[in-house]
Amino acid sequence: MFLTREQRHLPPEELGRFRVLVGTTLILLLVSMVNVVAGPLFSSAKWLVPFGLVMSAGWVSLLVLMRGRLSPRLPSLLACSLFTASFSVLTFLVTTPGETSPHESAPAAIALLPALAVYLVGVRTGLLFTVIFCVNVGLLHPLYLSGFGTHHPLFSELHPWVNGLIDITVLLLTWTLSALFSSARDAANAAVRDSERKLASLLESTDDIVCSLDARGRIVTINSAARRRFRDVYGREPRPGDSLAERASPEIRENWHKTLAQVRQGQPFRREVAYPLANNETLHMDMSLNPILDEHGQGVGVTLFGRDIRERKRAEARLDELHRGLMEASRRAGMAEMATGVLHNVGNALNSVNVSASLVSEQLRGSRLRMLSRAVDLMKEHVNDLPAFLSGDARGRQLPEYLDSITQHLSQEHATMHEEMQRLIRNMEHIKAVVTLQQEHARSRGQVEPISVVELIDDALRLHATSFERLGIHIQREYDELPQVLLDRHKLLQILVNLLTNARHALLESGREAKRLSLRVRKGDDERLRIEVSDNGVGIAPEHMQRMFEHGFTTKKDGHGFGLHASALAAQEMEGRLSCDSAGPGQGATFIIELPLRSREITG
Repeated sequence: MFLTREQRHLPPEELGRFRVLVGTTLILLLVSMVNVVAGPLFSSAKWLVPFGLVMSAGWVSLLVLMRGRLSPRLPSLLACSLFTASFSVLTFLVTTPGETSPHESAPAAIALLPALAVYLVGVRTGLLFTVIFCVNVGLLHPLYLSGFGTHHPLFSELHPWVNGLIDITVLLLTWTLSALFSSARDAANAAVRDSERKLASLLESTDDIVCSLDARGRIVTINSAARRRFRDVYGREPRPGDSLAERASPEIRENWHKTLAQVRQGQPFRREVAYPLANNETLHMDMSLNPILDEHGQGVGVTLFGRDIRERKRAEARLDELHRGLMEASRRAGMAEMATGVLHNVGNALNSVNVSASLVSEQLRGSRLRMLSRAVDLMKEHVNDLPAFLSGDARGRQLPEYLDSITQHLSQEHATMHEEMQRLIRNMEHIKAVVTLQQEHARSRGQVEPISVVELIDDALRLHATSFERLGIHIQREYDELPQVLLDRHKLLQILVNLLTNARHALLESGREAKRLSLRVRKGDDERLRIEVSDNGVGIAPEHMQRMFEHGFTTKKDGHGFGLHASALAAQEMEGRLSCDSAGPGQGATFIIELPLRSREITG
């Protein structure tokens, strides 16, 4: 009521002085008004009414002067001066020369001045007012009571001087105690201010938002970073007492107050929030709220810490874009590797087709059908005397044996060409199967569906069947019985094709006579699907183990270092992992695919 809003937001020390000053002034104003009202009741004290009026006017003027001032220094000086003057005048008004002083029984009342002066205007200025009052009550007033020597000798009556000495002692002791208390308080305040400066320096040195809120969510303190963000959001400087949700929608304000209530109860809060800015941008912030508790553990306020994460969001967006590009490149690389496997198998089959076609062509070119035609022509020449020709002519007698020889040769030719044609048909069927398999898996890309893992592994093996046979690679299968599993068929096939291709290269480079490739499918101890692809090839050096799945790392002369990295990413996308193990160079290697074992029955 008597303090303005700006005064209420002054530092606690200045605000305390204003409050003591207002309280003291109101009390003394009340006393002065009582004098005005009670003055007519005492005919012997006619001075009470004018004295009360003058003092009331002085205290009211002081209240008006205090209004709107941001420093209590001048009003405090005037209040101490007015208090000293009024009490000094009062001591003379209530006494008459030659009579006993009425204030001899009220030393506590005069002790108010030094205590009030030290608190309001400081130790030194308070001492000045104390000395002035000591001179008044210890010297001038006893002199006044003796009539300055006219009524009786100055020291004939010791009672006024003793009272004055007691008053001086009380005043000086009060000033001393107040000065000691003030010095201790100032030292404590200096230590607090030093801590506050260090804390403020620490808070101002960070780009993070830091502010403290009272129990109603209003700003108490705020650092420069928070002020900048407040200006960005609200377009003005923040002031103590402002609410952080003053321009938010009713729903957001309600949620904000609910959150503050939860935090005050001791529940920390952390969340990423977004605020629209005046420039049509959005401020993304990682905000955490923590309670401020009193000595009883009750929440009296909240500390807010916030970090501008717009750069992180932009980095995440760029990372997501790079990840999508990488996955697209991975998909293309996987498709290219599968296409390479398809072309390799188709090429081998086409080579066999070409060999079979060449053999059939050579058989046809060297066929004995021409000789059979000559025998038929010879028989046509002797059609009229065929029996005589066959029995009497030397050529006729050789004709049956000749026909038998031709028949045997033609039967052999037929068997050979039939065999080659069957081989050609098988190779064509293999080409068709490989192409069909590739088309089926390409159509299933990106779909999570129930699949038989064993059948998918056999499909991957069929893509390499021709090259494995040609290189003499022995395949060992160890499959546990498992239900169909919900997986992305294309991604798992991409991983398997890559691992089988790497195994083929490792076995080829090893130079071993007995090349062995083992595939195991089982349920792990952690209820996860475990697929192991092992070979007895060149193995992996220990220094390379930690880098096997890095992008760009390869031990092949013509490798690009992308296959295993893309396979590891594909396994992660299926909530699994790809790992490897090797006893060292020349000891072979084992690659392990671990995937969640989600069956159709469980999901359904």
